Amino acid sequence: MNAPAKASTAVPLLHTTPGFEADGGNTCPIREVLDRVGDTWSILVIINLQEHSVRFNALKRSIEGISQRMLTVTLRSLERDGLVTRTVRPTTPPEVEYGLTELGQSIAVPIASLGSWAASNRDRMRQARETFDLDT
Repeated sequence: MNAPAKASTAVPLLHTTPGFEADGGNTCPIREVLDRVGDTWSILVIINLQEHSVRFNALKRSIEGISQRMLTVTLRSLERDGLVTRTVRPTTPPEVEYGLTELGQSIAVPIASLGSWAASNRDRMRQARETFDLDT
């Protein structure tokens, strides 16, 4: 990166933190994690599963705009990454519930930080967007 660096103790210099250091495969942890959970639906699924396990249709109803296919794809991806667990109960028809694993619960901390930042700065971003749109 060629961006000038400011010396500050309040704001971390992001490209110097371990999450941004390339590994042997020439990727960095933040890129890999954002590729997996940075889409439109993954964070919403994680938020909706944080308090307790939920059946598929209840989860679908709680996430406005998600299709059955996208929910299925998202849940499988999160399950593959060890963030979500799928439990099938042997009933007729089978009941399937999804819940967060310990790893899935642990991602709540950075998501909460991002949510707090969003709540504090959304109006400033909207104002900047309006100003930009007026100037262009």
